[in-house]
Amino acid sequence: MFISVLVASGILQMLGVHAMPMRRSTTKLTAAQIDQFTPFTHWVGAASCPASVTKTWTCGAHCDAHPGFNTTAAGGDGGEIPFWFVGFDPDLQAVMVGHQGTDFSDPASVFNDVKFLKSPLDANLFPGVPEGVEAHDGFKTAHARSAADVLNAVKTTMSTHSTNKIVTVGWSQGGALALLEGVYLHLTLPQADVDVYGYGMPRVGNQEWANFVDQTMPGKVTRITNQDDPVPTLPGRSFPLEYHHVSGERHITNDGSWVLCPGQDSTDSQCSTGQLGGINVFHTDPHDHAGPYNGIFVTCSNTPVKLPGDRRSNV
Repeated sequence: MFISVLVASGILQMLGVHAMPMRRSTTKLTAAQIDQFTPFTHWVGAASCPASVTKTWTCGAHCDAHPGFNTTAAGGDGGEIPFWFVGFDPDLQAVMVGHQGTDFSDPASVFNDVKFLKSPLDANLFPGVPEGVEAHDGFKTAHARSAADVLNAVKTTMSTHSTNKIVTVGWSQGGALALLEGVYLHLTLPQADVDVYGYGMPRVGNQEWANFVDQTMPGKVTRITNQDDPVPTLPGRSFPLEYHHVSGERHITNDGSWVLCPGQDSTDSQCSTGQLGGINVFHTDPHDHAGPYNGIFVTCSNTPVKLPGDRRSNV
C-alpha cells in the first residue's frame, strides 16, 4: 500500500482535498478492553506470513500466541493472490480466515492497491447487493482469485468442528480483503456468524458500500487505525474518488490511548481522518502502519520496518 500512499497523497494534495478535524463523541478504551484485541493482533500478524509457514503453523511469535490452532488450508502466491489461511481456533471456537497485506517489494501485490477505480460487485460472489454499491477494483479482483478456495476450506472447518462462527482478519490490503471476505461469507453462508478485524485498512468502497456493510453486518466490523498511518485515509473521500469507510474504528492516538470512534469515517480529531486533518504525505508516518498495536507489530516477524517516508530514527 505504501507506493500508492505516495501517489494518492500527491494527487489529492494537487486537488486541494482536505478533511477538517472536528470533535465529536469518542469513548476512551480501558486497558482491559485494549488487551482484548491482543489475540486478534497476533492473528493479523500471522496473516502477513507465507503460506508455507501458516500451513504448518510455524510462523514464530504470532503463531506461538495461538498454539492450539489447526490449519485447514493455506494458499496464495504473495503477489496477485495474497497469502491466506483458514483453520480452527479452539479458544474462540471459530473458523479463522487470514489475508496478507501488501508486499511493496512485489509489483503484482502493489498493483492490487493502485487499481483504485470503483465498480459494482460481482453478483455471483455478492448476491443481493443493492444497485449503486461499488468497491475498489484491485481489492475485488484479488479477493475473487482465492474466494472459492477459501470458501471450501471454511465449509470444511465449520463441518469438522461443528461451529458457525467465522472471524476474518488482515492488515493493510489484507484488511480490505478481510472486509470483502467477511461480507462474501456472510452472504454466501447465511447461517454463519461473521466478524471482521482489519488493521490499517484502506477504504474499500463508496458511500453505498459503507451503508450496505453497516446495515447488513451491524457491529460486526472492527477497524484498528494507528496514530499517523496514512493508509486508512486512502483512497480519498472527496471527488473524484469518493471512497468511504464503514463504521467500527478504534484509533490509537499519538499518546498511546485507544478510542472508539463514532460512525463512518469519523472526522473527530481523535480519530484517523480527523487526526491527520487531510491527506498530506508530509504530515503522516508510514511506519505507524505496521504498529505497534499495544506493543505488537503486524509484520510476520513482529518487528518494525524501515519504510520510505519514515520520520523515525529508531528502526
